Amino acid sequence: MKLHAALRLFAGSMLLLSLALTYWVHPNWVFFSIFIGLNLIQSAFTCWCPAIAMLKKLGLKE
Repeated sequence: MKLHAALRLFAGSMLLLSLALTYWVHPNWVFFSIFIGLNLIQSAFTCWCPAIAMLKKLGLKE
């Protein structure tokens, strides 16, 4: 799997996980969803994403 496909898979999975936690565990988990959204927005402007650094360390190639 390529790096950017893995990044989209990771971001989507984390968002669905946070929404499930919000629904089934506690409403305050919605702040995790907000964090994920804000991180995606800031990465669009700064071209830096912590998840890409992590995925590169796991050996994914661009």
